[in-house]
Amino acid sequence: MIALVTGASGGIGLELARLFAGDGHDLVLVARGGERLAVAARELEERYRVEVRPIPRDLSNPIAPLSLFDECGEVDFLVNNAGFGHRGSFADEDPAILSEMLQVNVAALTQLTRMFLPAMVDRGSGRILNVASTAAFQPGPLMAVYYASKAYVLSFSEAIRAELDETGVSVTTLCPGPTRTAFVDRAEVSRNRFTSSRVMEPFEVAREGYAGMMAGRAVVIPGKVNRLGAAGARLAPRSLAAGIARRIHEADEPS
Repeated sequence: MIALVTGASGGIGLELARLFAGDGHDLVLVARGGERLAVAARELEERYRVEVRPIPRDLSNPIAPLSLFDECGEVDFLVNNAGFGHRGSFADEDPAILSEMLQVNVAALTQLTRMFLPAMVDRGSGRILNVASTAAFQPGPLMAVYYASKAYVLSFSEAIRAELDETGVSVTTLCPGPTRTAFVDRAEVSRNRFTSSRVMEPFEVAREGYAGMMAGRAVVIPGKVNRLGAAGARLAPRSLAAGIARRIHEADEPS
């Protein structure tokens, strides 16, 4: 069986790839960085004796999802893990960065899901893991587009999961909280004093997400603190949740 993992050269994506490989699944690994991707592929092949195909692809390019699908064909597992965030006031943000973020976090994820899903439905089996965030549960001032993109991932995934009832195909949404990956540096939230005390390791997040996907769960929120935070955000008035998020990101210091 074949698993395709985007954003697979490091962090949660690479840890998920290791879990697939450990269960004997062949892999297609996708990421922007060709050199790091090749290193990851060699490691997995040598350690787990599975076939690993690295495909360097920048999913911020609108034609990348289609070219990736044409190159891969059918897969048994699809993991849409690629994504990034950026901190800043919306009025001051670089429009090019915002467009790139929406292309990777929303458009590419949607397109890949749409293209790989029909074959899964036809054969009556398949699993999709879409990586959102605990940011999906509330508005996020100073990271407005990132939070909104992850809310889209959660809503989209839950909707198509309901459409796929009794097809044999499951869709799981993984909603990590703060995790020790390169994401926090790119998003410029790496020294946030509110989150530094509860940062999870990528392998912990991947382990819970993988188990949840294989069990066909709807939503996986790794970590007790993150689960409590997500529940609180759902129950709190939206204005209060937005205010809390703003205070958190106002406390971020440059890395």
